[in-house]
Amino acid sequence: MVVAALAVLLALVMLLHSRIPNRFGNLGSLIETFLPWLGLFVPVLLLLALVRRSATALLATVLPVAVWLNLFGGLLTDKTAGGGDLTVATHNVNADNADPSGTARDVAASGADVLALEELTTSAVPVYEKALASTYKYHSVQGTVGLWSKYPLTDIRPVDIKLGWTRAMRATVTAPAGQVAVYVAHLPSVRVKMEAGFTARQRDKSADALGEAIADEPLKKAVLLGDLNGTMNDRALNAVTSQMRSTQGAAGSGFGFSWPASFPMARIDQILVRDMEPETSWTLPETGSDHLPIAARVKVDTSS
Repeated sequence: MVVAALAVLLALVMLLHSRIPNRFGNLGSLIETFLPWLGLFVPVLLLLALVRRSATALLATVLPVAVWLNLFGGLLTDKTAGGGDLTVATHNVNADNADPSGTARDVAASGADVLALEELTTSAVPVYEKALASTYKYHSVQGTVGLWSKYPLTDIRPVDIKLGWTRAMRATVTAPAGQVAVYVAHLPSVRVKMEAGFTARQRDKSADALGEAIADEPLKKAVLLGDLNGTMNDRALNAVTSQMRSTQGAAGSGFGFSWPASFPMARIDQILVRDMEPETSWTLPETGSDHLPIAARVKVDTSS
């Protein structure tokens, strides 16, 4: 009965994760960040049920399996397709990156038409500019984020995400298939502390500000590239995720985890689109950063 009760509890935590309050150490957001990994408890419960030779426990383990598959089963299938008319990529390059030039070459090799970089330092910016100059004719750096493009950039400006310094920007990319508002953002980091829990208040405040900026964007077609320090399951990012689609969820294969690069456990780097159709989404090979770069190909012209 103990094993069965644990199986039911696990199923309820996954099913009702949005009801878990954030009042105490942002526990709800912490669970939602690593929600797919709760599935690892299922084999443990199954083993215990077999050891106990309990039919009740075995039947109970069906519940968390069903809930997990309902939440994440769609991510296990390969939804990638051909087509699309714009390739975008984003990478948190890490301020302590020992090989910025090599990182720049690696991400440029993805074939991205539009490339966003986050966590740029003043000393590293000239290195990235030099390494990417032959591939991208247009670029702009605003604070610690930058945008490189093969197509003209206009209406470039920083975006205020309530930090006191610039970690977000927007620009209009005039691609062959039409104009697209491109946002680049690096939301504040979160920490897990024994005395404070999941400290994400500043991240949540910045996410709300970013969501307001995107909601006020006059161009219908928009893409957000960046390190959001949160997953699509995290309700704290609803201001952003409620109005945009994840390319990985719509057209990827697998979970597309991007952090940490040495053993990816969560997709906190995101490519989100509005009024465009994701065609393919993938994770790029490891660079000198602690994040993996990610890329997607989308269809801007959805009239046909």
